[in-house]
Amino acid sequence: MYKNIAPKLKSSIDRSSDSFIKNKEIMLEKIEKLNALLKEAELGGGQYHLDRLAKQGKLPVRDRVKLLLDPDTPFLEISPFAAYGTSYTVGGGCVVGIGLVAGKECVIFANDPSVLGGAMTVYVQEKWMRAIQISRDNKIPFINFVESAGADLRGAQGSATETRQLQYPHFASSGRSFYEMTELSKLKIPVISVVFGSSTAGGAYQPGMSDYNIFIRNQSKAFLAGPPLVQMATGEISDDETLGGAKMHSEISGFSDYLAENDNDAIRICRNVVNHLNINKKTNFSLKTSCEPAFDSEDLLGLFSDDLKTQVDIREVIMRIVDDSRFEEYKPLYDSSMVCGWANVFGYPIGILGNNGPIYPETAEKSATFIQLCNQTNTPIVFLHNVTGFLVGKEFERQAIIKKGSQLINAVSNSNVPHISFIIGASYGAGTYAMSGRAFNNRFLFTWPSAKIAVMGPKQFAGVMSLVRRAKAKRKGEKFDEKLDKQLVEMIETLAEKESLALSASSMVTDDGIIDPRDTRNVLGFSLSISDNNLIKGADGYGVFRL
Repeated sequence: MYKNIAPKLKSSIDRSSDSFIKNKEIMLEKIEKLNALLKEAELGGGQYHLDRLAKQGKLPVRDRVKLLLDPDTPFLEISPFAAYGTSYTVGGGCVVGIGLVAGKECVIFANDPSVLGGAMTVYVQEKWMRAIQISRDNKIPFINFVESAGADLRGAQGSATETRQLQYPHFASSGRSFYEMTELSKLKIPVISVVFGSSTAGGAYQPGMSDYNIFIRNQSKAFLAGPPLVQMATGEISDDETLGGAKMHSEISGFSDYLAENDNDAIRICRNVVNHLNINKKTNFSLKTSCEPAFDSEDLLGLFSDDLKTQVDIREVIMRIVDDSRFEEYKPLYDSSMVCGWANVFGYPIGILGNNGPIYPETAEKSATFIQLCNQTNTPIVFLHNVTGFLVGKEFERQAIIKKGSQLINAVSNSNVPHISFIIGASYGAGTYAMSGRAFNNRFLFTWPSAKIAVMGPKQFAGVMSLVRRAKAKRKGEKFDEKLDKQLVEMIETLAEKESLALSASSMVTDDGIIDPRDTRNVLGFSLSISDNNLIKGADGYGVFRL
């Protein structure tokens, strides 16, 4: 394999400076808070419900996932902080992630029966759809751990006291997840369901839309209507087992393909099914050719100030995640506000775009060209966000900031190679679009605890609203209340600051999770390996560029 002979980057940070030490302390405090939330998520619905499952001979959902995975291999959990700040449990009531099963990377979607009986909350639905998308985009098997009480009727009723709660959709718009699961099978992406408990009504279509079904004796149930509803609708009296138990579906209906004796046996069978799948990587990159960065990832903790006002050279991040800290920079003398270039991570070739300031017209021009070059060579692109947005004002409008900015967004939108984004600092306004934000079909998007995502900075947002109020008062000929305006500015700025924080965005399932900065290289490497299950091919064409 070709050896990377690009120049080694050099660091200029001072680890002994007061600002670096303070930044590191604040970052570690944030990480400690996130770790506490992860422990809370692991408890699911609480110890009482975990004990109740244990009495039924059932394993906690995370133990099920752990048994499924190959020993001593990573598990990349997706959106573990979903529903934080709402009345739902942290995690939203399910576990989603990617891990190695029988040597193959698989997406795992697992209902947590300790949370509302595994009910399909709005957060479960969001994470389920994201899991299906990851499976489809990367062509990796989709494994369903089914145990659900069905739709969350409490969520459907809504709650006036919820904060940052996703809007529960009307029933008329439901069912898309089943459509998407069927699409996976159509695309020859294996779908496997292990039914650990109840799979009722709409939930019955989880195994119904699967290629392989594993049921557990005296434990699994699947029916369109349970015994009470059947009795009310038809007058027929039956029990769970005869109506839709594992033995019946294995011996009579044929709905079940494998009959397991318990949780452990079901997971063993699932591993056997994955083992026979004829799935191969698209390339032959070897970890043996990679080399650790020349700089310590521990330094990533001290780069960003809490208010993000201190500029950080994005190369300080790049040199701590790429192989041997080698980076071939593209157009290094033209526009310093975007750093573009090529590197390797665990042997995988990548292109990198990282912000070193706001987006100028020439920034957009340079970046759009670089994205096209990556598509020409079928090279995945990594976006490192720390951007306050596009430059505004008379001078920049005359320099065609709209036209050139649109060229960049066009390039991002039509690029076909995998995009993997990390929001490490600010990601404001259209800057988040230009850097392949969530709405732009990136393969993965992760945030650092330092990240802030919003339409604009909190201070700017509060200031704009003040100017709007001032102009409105002038139009109406009314006296402007300066004291009230000051109070409103402070209140809006505080609220906007809170809503822009990484944890707020992550709770709404707008990213794939908040990660420890020190894990960035490993998360990126795993994301590239997952992407490598599908053919990586650049765009054949683009929409109209306004040149």
